[in-house]
Order: sequence, then C-alpha cells, then structure tokens
Amino acid sequence: MTPGTMAVRTVDPGNPEEASRWDAFVESMESASFYHKMDWLRVIRDSFSHDVHPLATTDGDGRILGILPLVHIRSRIFSNALISLPFLNYGGVLATTPAAAATLNEEARGLMKKLGCSFVELRHVKGHGLGDRTRSHKVTMTVPLSTDTAALWKSVASNARTKIRKAQKSGLTVSSGREELLDGFYDVFARNMRDLGTPVYSKGFFHNILRAFPENTRVFTVAHEGKPVASGLAVWFRGFFEVPWASSLKEWRVSCPNYLLSWETMRHAAENGFTEFDFGRSTPGSGPYAYKKQWGTKEIPLNWEYCLDGAGGIPEHNPQNSRYALAIRIWQCLPMPVTRLIGPHIVRNIP
Repeated sequence: MTPGTMAVRTVDPGNPEEASRWDAFVESMESASFYHKMDWLRVIRDSFSHDVHPLATTDGDGRILGILPLVHIRSRIFSNALISLPFLNYGGVLATTPAAAATLNEEARGLMKKLGCSFVELRHVKGHGLGDRTRSHKVTMTVPLSTDTAALWKSVASNARTKIRKAQKSGLTVSSGREELLDGFYDVFARNMRDLGTPVYSKGFFHNILRAFPENTRVFTVAHEGKPVASGLAVWFRGFFEVPWASSLKEWRVSCPNYLLSWETMRHAAENGFTEFDFGRSTPGSGPYAYKKQWGTKEIPLNWEYCLDGAGGIPEHNPQNSRYALAIRIWQCLPMPVTRLIGPHIVRNIP
C-alpha cells in the first residue's frame, strides 16, 4: 500500500473483466498510445514466451489511476531487463496524476530488484521525470493529414514525387488486405532483414497482431506481376495511422516500390479521416531518417527513461554498436532458410 489510498497490483491479462477495465482506462486517456492496450502484452507473451507484468495503481474504490505494461526480457547475451514495451515504438507509464505515475515507477523498481534485472526501460514520448537517466537519441517522424490529398501530394518533396511516378509507370500494383497477404509480406520482410544483417521476427508474431486487432490492422503490398516486392503492416488508433513494419526488396530498388508503398498508405490514411501519419522512430542522420524527411515530416524527440540497478549503464543494442559488426556481416551471408529458422530465437531477446 502506497501513501494515501493508492495501491499497486499486477493485472491478470487472462481475466476478461480485468483486461476490459484496463482497456477502458486506456481509452479514457488522451495521452494513451495504441500499444498500451492489453492485447499487446498478450501478443508479446504468446509470440516470444516472455513473462509480462501489467501493473495498475488504483484508489480506495478500485478505480484505475495509472497503468504500466512491462515485459521481462531475460538473456545471457543481451539484457536482463523490464521494458515497456519491447519490439514496439511506444509504451511506458500512463497515469492520471504524477503521484500515480511515481507509484507505478517505484513498483517497477521493486520488481526490477526482485527479478534481478539490470534496468527498467520506459519508452515515453514526453518524459515523466521518473528515471535515473533519460535518452533522447531517437525521434518519431509524423505527417499531419487532411482529406485534401492534392495538398498532401504537394507537401511531399519533388524528388519523392518523381520516384512515386516512376514506380507507378513500372508496372507495380498496390493491394491491401489481411491474413491473405501475410505470406507475401513476410517473404519481403524476412529477405530485407537478412540483407540488413538483422535477425527476423517469426511470422507468428505478425499473425498474432492481425488476429488480436482485426479492426486496427491491415497489410499493404506492392507487387509486380503478382510477386510482392514491398510490403508493410499498418496499425491505427484514434487519429494516428502507423506502419511500424515495412520492407522492400533491394533488387527492385531502381523501381522505387518503397516510395509507392509509403504514398499509398499515406493516401489511404488521409482519405479515411486519419489526422496523423506516423513513420515511426528513427535515429537522426541515419538512412531511414533521410528517407522519412522527404515526406514533409515533423520530428518529435522521444524520451526513453531508465531506472538502473546501480551496477551498469544504459544498454546499446543497436546495429551501430561496433561489437555487433562481425555478427551483422556473417548474418548477411546466411541462406534465407537458415535466417528464418534461427532468427526468431535470437531476436526475441533483442528488444
């Protein structure tokens, strides 16, 4: 029991009534992200076999005042940590008051010590002042939308518009759907991840996302004569439309299918009344950052807050870390069947 009448407990994600109360709280909060929904914890648990800890603080009448979805990542090679949320762009504390947020943070620190974790990572957009350290090394990049797609077209850099037209003249077609397009999406995604030197998620992860959110997800695919050459999985929540996972085949780069994919998903979002298109997080100065800048994006700094156990610093699990350079080069040379077989067992521990 915390000072006053607040208490913190772990919510049972398998209890429909408790999950419903959790999601009702998320819907009531203007600052909530789509990833605060309880089903995301279930997707991560079922896809990666990680333990999940949905923390909620309540008042004396049992009303939820704040939530913190946490996932425990345990790895001998990478980190032993609590993260909100791994594999996704956003997460962290969602609370009605600073006191409720602080209560959740203290509970997370206690859980960190109990589980022997090195740190807690809270993926906030706006910082809450809860961590021992904060990193603002990444930005999210968004485009404001309106139903006036002609104005949207003009907001795109002329170089990008040229590449969209080139793709349209290259015999490329665009379709959208759900599970029926998943195999094609995954073939492109897995190939692209191998070429980047990054282990790939299992197809089951994306299948679980589509199944958990039938009203908030869709696959968009660019194809040539029926063969997928670029594809993305889109999610949306309230006015925000996001494509967190998108890839294209490097041998088709000259035809610019990635530009056609970005334009068609953005146009779809605008025509369906969404007010913001989210390109997702990027590191300033990187290739993906430069690509996204062409679309008239605005940058919003992300504030990832860390509670540390005092024994170590903030982890550096990213491709720019020199300790992974050799592993990346080796991975890029592996046959596709091998990367699809062993990749999911590795990437489950790289949040």
